[in-house]
Order: sequence, then C-alpha cells, then structure tokens
Amino acid sequence: MKNSLNQNLNQNAQENIKWELIQEDFKTKFGKEVFESWLKKMSLLEINSDNLKISVPTRFIRDWITSRYLDNVIQVIKSHNKNINRIEFKINSTSSNLSDQKIDPNGNENNNVIDANVTFIKDSFIQYNRIDPNKNFENFIVGSSNSLAFEASKKITEAFSNYNPLYLYSGVGMGKTHLLNAIGIELKKEKKVMFISAERFMYHFVKSIKSNEMMKFKDYFRNTDVLLIDDIQFMNGKEALQEEFFHTFSALLDKGSQIVLTADRPPSKLSRIQERIRSRFSGGLVVDIQNPDFNLRSEIIKSKLSELNIINGNNVVISNEIQKFICSEIKSSVRELVGALNRIVSFSRIYNRVPNLSETRIILKDLLNIYENKVTIDGIQTIVCKFFKISKNEMLSSRRSRYLVRPRQTAIYLAKMLTSKSLPEIGRCFSNRDHTTVIHSVKTIEKLRKEDNELNIKIDTLKSKILYNKENEI
Repeated sequence: MKNSLNQNLNQNAQENIKWELIQEDFKTKFGKEVFESWLKKMSLLEINSDNLKISVPTRFIRDWITSRYLDNVIQVIKSHNKNINRIEFKINSTSSNLSDQKIDPNGNENNNVIDANVTFIKDSFIQYNRIDPNKNFENFIVGSSNSLAFEASKKITEAFSNYNPLYLYSGVGMGKTHLLNAIGIELKKEKKVMFISAERFMYHFVKSIKSNEMMKFKDYFRNTDVLLIDDIQFMNGKEALQEEFFHTFSALLDKGSQIVLTADRPPSKLSRIQERIRSRFSGGLVVDIQNPDFNLRSEIIKSKLSELNIINGNNVVISNEIQKFICSEIKSSVRELVGALNRIVSFSRIYNRVPNLSETRIILKDLLNIYENKVTIDGIQTIVCKFFKISKNEMLSSRRSRYLVRPRQTAIYLAKMLTSKSLPEIGRCFSNRDHTTVIHSVKTIEKLRKEDNELNIKIDTLKSKILYNKENEI
C-alpha cells in the first residue's frame, strides 16, 4: 500500500516537473562523481505550487547535500520551475528518533512536529547553522599550544559575553572550527546561535542586494544571541560587505550578543580590512592557536586511532615507531596529521597488516614532500636577511641604501619565483609596496643575473637553502 502511494506521488510529480532532466543538469553542474555519490540518491516525491518534496535515504545524506550543495541544487531546480521557493527533505526511513526532529529557526528542537522526518529548507535566508555535533569540547584534545583558546572558549559558554569579541587565529587545520562548533553546541541549548562562514555571509549579502531584501538581511543577522563566523579573512577587499558587517557587528555588541570569529592571521595583519573593523577585533580577546608540539601530536594520534578502531570495528595496532615518525614529520597541521593516520589505518584494513617504516614513507610521500619543500615569503625574508647580514626591519623599511635595496630586490625576486603568490600579495608582505615595485625588482634581478655572475651564484645558493630548508647552514 505504502509503495503504491509513493508511486502515485512520483507519477504526479513527474507530470509537473521533469526530474530526469533536472538530474541531468545536476550531473553537468556538479560533475559525475558528486552526482553519483550524493545527488543521485535524491528522488522526487511531490510538488505543489511553490514547494518540492524530495526523498533521501538517510539524515547524513540530507545534511551533506544541504550543507555543501543546497544553493546550487535550488538554482538548478528553479531553472526548471521558477515558482519553487521551498524544498522539503523527507528521510526515507521507517523509524525516527530525536535527532531527526525538525529544527526551528532558533536552532531549538520542536516537539510539536507532525512529521519528524521532514526538514524544511527555504530559498530565502536559509538557516545555515552548520554545527557539527561531533566537534565538541569533550573530544577536543588540549595541549600547551591551544590551551588558552580552549579555556577562553569554555569561559564564554559559562559566563556570557566575558570576552567580546573572541578572536581565534591560526593556520589551517589547527582546531579553530572545532572550537566554534563546541561553543555553538553548548550555547544553542539556551541561546539563539548563528554559525556561518564569512563566505556564506557574503553570499547572503549579495543575494539580498539582488533581490532588494536588505532589511530582511539586517533583521536576520542582527536578531541573534551568538554570532559565530569562520574564516573572517575572506572579507578582505570587499568594501560594501565590510560596511554592512561593521554595522551588524556593532549592533550585536550594543545589545550584548556574543561574537566569536576565526581567521588565519591576527587582526593587525588582515589585509584590505577596514581599520575600524580591525580595531574592534583587537578590542576583544585575541588568541593564537600555535602549531601543536610533539606531545600534543602524540595524544592526537592515540585518540584518533582509538576512535577509528571503534568506528571501523577494527583493532589496528600501530607501532610506537610509526606513531613517532608521523608526529615527527607532520608538525604544522592537525588535519594533515589525522589524514596521515587515516592512510595508515586504511592500508592496514586493506592488506590486513600494519605497514613498516619504509612503506609508511611511501604512503605519506606527498605529505612529507609538502613539509620538505614548503616555501613562505616570511621564510624567504628570514634566509635572505641572514645571508646579507641585515635585519628584517631594515629590509622592510622605506630606506633606499644600496646595501638594503639589493637584498630587498633579491627577496622579492625569490618570492615571485618560489611561491604562487600574486604580485599584490608579495607587495603587501614587503610593507605594502605597490605591485609595480615588485615588477621592477623582479626585472632588475633578472637583468643583473645575466650580467653579474657573482650575484647569480648568490641567488642560486639562496634558492637551494630556501627550497631545502637549510637556514641553519647560512
């Protein structure tokens, strides 16, 4: 009976909208791999005047689609029927539990839900609280490099607005987003929480301008108790967006809302961000999450190995030698550390044995090469200054003394040759010099290398030291 009803619904839906054509457009827009893995699993159940009901097999697939592909999914569907402004995802499951309950716009569970397996996604101002329940305070591994960030995040959940704003910064894969999630999980029990990336904030901003809905945008983002924004550095250079963000930021502070932000650098080094915004960021608590030390990396490896064994139902035992090797070689990113462990565990599951040290080197070859050859402009500046026996402050100064100009030009040239940074980005790393200065420096050194053999040898020496990280040999 149930199958018959579903068939009838599908037939009625197909008459109003060609789902096969939509699927073909999905495949074209997202690629075959994404389509086969995720979007193919969606099936059309029912269509009303402005509303589409889609079936998916699991909550996980629903959440994955809505968090990563939803906007483009809606765009494709609206190209076939512009009247559609809402999608309902129906979990095709015989049982439901509390985690399947519909969430209201405040992020609270609604206990008066008729159909607990239906999640409503509106085309306008989609609730984008992408809080991951698996990233909480309990499974965040604390060490000397991240203890201050952890304690500050905990304090916010215990004493609201003690540090406002809280600004966390670090390189990629260091746990910033994990802490944002953990804060969101704790506070959404009693507070209205908005968790969004800077990129997503920009999307809503642009969309509001195009649809002439700026008042709705303002109300939406200013009517929250807690604003969690990830990767704030993506607002750089976007003046109109920064203007609106500043007013939203100020409005939330004025009404006592808590703001937590993450970035890949401190406020003072945010390029092309309005001074008044950087000043507001600096006015709160600014915390650096540093690279994990060896002890923390070891704890992470042990914890994640235990976690993977539970998930996979295995009992993979990785020797202390292999664990020590991974912790010694992969130093600057927790995410890549865990990724390396995943590779070792996967190898063990496939071949029913743990790889030896030589095999581990081969399995992690690409990761190890990244760390051997990682070149940064800061590293180039340090090595060049040491080579020419000048300070970095002298190199970055506006002084034009000959003994400073040549090393400065050399460093700029090497930055252009050995990194993928653009000319403006290189200029900003050299005390905000114009891109034309960068071009002039590169052309000057290229010309001198043809005329001055001694300088040519010096630059080749510097290249070798930079590429193979032999700073201490200078």
